[in-house]
Amino acid sequence: MATHSNHEVHAHGHGHAHAHAVGHTHGSPERRLWAALILTLAFMAIEGVTGWVIHSLALISDAGHMLADAAALALAVVAQRVANRPRTTFRTYGFRRAETLAALANGVALGVTGLWVVVEAVARWQEPPAIATRPMFLVALAGLFANLAAGWLLSRGHSHNTNIRAALAHVALDAVGSAAALTAALLMWAFAWYRADVVASLLISVLILWGGFRLVTETVSVLMESAPSGVVLEELERTIRGTPGVADIHDLHAWTISDGFDIVTVHVVLDGSAHGTDVARDVGERVRVAHRVNHVTVQPEAPPLPPAIHPVHRLVRRSKE
Repeated sequence: MATHSNHEVHAHGHGHAHAHAVGHTHGSPERRLWAALILTLAFMAIEGVTGWVIHSLALISDAGHMLADAAALALAVVAQRVANRPRTTFRTYGFRRAETLAALANGVALGVTGLWVVVEAVARWQEPPAIATRPMFLVALAGLFANLAAGWLLSRGHSHNTNIRAALAHVALDAVGSAAALTAALLMWAFAWYRADVVASLLISVLILWGGFRLVTETVSVLMESAPSGVVLEELERTIRGTPGVADIHDLHAWTISDGFDIVTVHVVLDGSAHGTDVARDVGERVRVAHRVNHVTVQPEAPPLPPAIHPVHRLVRRSKE
């Protein structure tokens, strides 16, 4: 597409194919999210009730983690549907960033849950209550298997977008939490060391806070339009400058709309050895191959005119004469 002396060329031959492929796989991730949500809710109720009855903070904190996970999974289901909506004249990129916003909310929820567990564990350290270890062990074991089953459901298939990875992170941390509760139950049964329940709770809180921190930093990076992960701007600039026909570049930008949808835009100044559309096509292809970015917009610009023949300089020369 040409406009006057400038050309704007979109290297989208592969990018469009990729975008359509993602759209066709949204049904499968949604079913997996629903299955994981139902499983998480069921064992959250079991762990919460059992932990409350036997006074196990480890089980209660793990149930609280599962509650955050259930909310996260429910939010992910909604975001999955919203992200699949077609673009509009107002939202020209569609609703893809709904996934990123859901992941951000999940990270914040994890952080709040982790802080609550820390406060409760510190309060219980001085006088840890006696805990019935057998039901704690059985419930923690069942919770571990439930988390592993949910993780297996989510990891099936080939479409692992931001929502799926965020949900997997929640479930993985839940599995570690259940394992910590399981270990605490064994220690209390063998040595009557009831502070093991508090220690397990603190371990779970650390995992929760770390998972929340990672999700928040990753999603904020996307929302702040940072360079995509794996794309080094200096290397990207070298790739473009090394394209035959490119004399100079400016306004180089690289950012992420949503998972799997990275974008590069650049203005290239031509050296006059090749047509602008050919140079733009070559730049887009080189970026796609070298940096795996399919959505590339290149605007070629004509090389600057020599001062002697530039219209402005002609006017100045005539005025002096």
